Parts: sequence; structure tokens; C-alpha cells
Amino acid sequence: MELAKKQTRKAKIQRNMLPYYYLVPAFLIMGVITFYPLIYQVIISFTNFETQHLLLGLKSPELEFVGLKNYIDIFTGALPVENFNFFRVLEFNFWWAISNVFFHVPAGVLIAVILNTEGLWGKRIYRALYILPVVVPPIVVATVWRNIFDEQYGAMNQFLTAITTFFGQTDVVRIRWLTEFKPPIPGFLPGAPLTLAYYSMMIANFWLGWPFMAVVATGALQSIPKDLYEAASIDGATGSQQFWNITVPLIRPAMIPAAVYGFTISFNLFAFVFFMTGGGPARSTEILVTFAYNLVRNLRWFGVAAAFAVIIFFIALVVLLITNRITRATQNISEA
Repeated sequence: MELAKKQTRKAKIQRNMLPYYYLVPAFLIMGVITFYPLIYQVIISFTNFETQHLLLGLKSPELEFVGLKNYIDIFTGALPVENFNFFRVLEFNFWWAISNVFFHVPAGVLIAVILNTEGLWGKRIYRALYILPVVVPPIVVATVWRNIFDEQYGAMNQFLTAITTFFGQTDVVRIRWLTEFKPPIPGFLPGAPLTLAYYSMMIANFWLGWPFMAVVATGALQSIPKDLYEAASIDGATGSQQFWNITVPLIRPAMIPAAVYGFTISFNLFAFVFFMTGGGPARSTEILVTFAYNLVRNLRWFGVAAAFAVIIFFIALVVLLITNRITRATQNISEA
């Protein structure tokens, strides 16, 4: 009897451990490609790690432990980098992400509602067309729009020249979209002047960002029962009343997580910002991830860049926790 109990207990333990055995390969791979680099990065963020330390790494005899110096230099602006102010970059980074979501979400919902209209001809064609920006790599989008906003040969200045010529002007439009430092609206964002390059990036990223929101909104709209709209029509509700009292509340659970995702993507949209403006002019469109990259690419300050990356991680973590707390995006329905 005792032997049977032990065998039963052993079989139960093996059965309970079986899922963890399947997870071991995944943990090993994650440990090599994710956890080890993260831990290594945190370690070198407290050192003066530079190019000469790459060969021997942490065993390099010239490597020095500098404590919190890298972090202090970043926060106080003591880095010998021209036009660098951490809090100005942080302010612009937040504004860049918030302003993108502010335009992407309403535009995506509006277009999804229009294309969800009963009897609209060719709606499948329209949906296929607006999904194209989602599948185009941001680096391609940034390069194309950079050429569009070129001062001499860009399509934007040529378009504006055609318009001014139509009204009798003879001068060629030469707006410095990506190089003009003077902000068109002075004082609009205290501490982080918004140059023309910012507005150029907003136009380009709007083209890139709203289709995703439209896709999410379309899926949410198609899950709303038609009976609700029919009942509202019988009760005499207008189209706008149906939109605000039926459509908006029922698509909100889908759009809020999409907005949080859009904010996160815009906050760390490295390829788009780097290849369109490079953070210029004079670092006015620099975001945190592009500056951290430039520390490595231009100055080879691996220790400082690692400290910068750690700061970005904690900023992103705080943003995630706050947005998750406010929106309850990951809350289970049973917990509501």
C-alpha cells in the first residue's frame, strides 16, 4: 500500500513538472539571446566601457567601475555632446508619441466607420489599399518621405510651387522642411521647440500609423450586433447618437489597447526617426532610442549608451504600468 502511494505521488509530480520540461528549451534560448545581453548591459552601464574594451570585455585591465557617473551625467546634461538635454529629449519623445496617437486613433476609427457603411461599393478594395502602409517597412517610408520633403527637389515644395504659380506667384517655393531650426509656432511646447521637421515627421507617420488603427476598429465594428442599430433607429436615434452611444462604447475595449500599443511603438520608433531626420536639426527631433544609438555609432561610448538604455527601459516600464492601470487593458473580463 505504501509503495503504491509513493508511485502515485511520484507520477503526480512528474505530471505536474511536464510543462516545465517543455519550457526548458525556450528558457535556454531566451537566456542566451535576451537575459544575458540585458544583464551584461546593466553591468557595463556602471563602467567606462568603450571601443578599446571590446576585445576582453569585462576582463579588460583598462575597464574602470565609475558607479552612477554615467547616469548622473545623462540626467544633468554633463555629457560632452552638443545640444544635449535629457529632459528636453524626454519631453519631445513623450509629445511625439502622444500627438501621433491623438491623430491616428480618431482617423482610423472614422475611416473604419465610413468603410463599414452598408451598401458601400468597393469596400474590400479600399480596405486592401489602406492596409499597404502597415506592411511597408518604416525605413522605406522614412526614406520616401525624406525625399518628398527635400528642399530643392522634393515633391512637397514642387506641389506648393504649382499652387502658388496658379495664384500668380513666380517664386519657387524652397521651404527647408527638415533643416529649418526656427519653429513655425514659437513656444508651442515649452522646453522642446517643434521645428518644421517635427511636422514633416507627423505627416509621414500619420500615413504610416492610421491604417493599423483602422484595421483594429474594423474588426471591432464587425463584432457589434446589427440589432442594436436597428433598435436604436426604431427608437428614433440619429446617426451621431448611434455612433456615440453604441459604436464608441463597444469598440473602446479594442481601441484602448491599440492606442497603448501605438503609443509604445511611436515612443520607440527608431528606424523612422533616424532615417527621416537623424534627430535633426540640432537634435530637435531626437528621441531617446536614436540618441542612445548615436552614442554608440558616433562616440563609441558603450557604457554611457548602456546606462541610457537602462533609463529608457524604466521609463517604458513606468509608462506601461500607468497606462495599464488607467485603461485596464490587460484586465481579465472576470476581474472587471
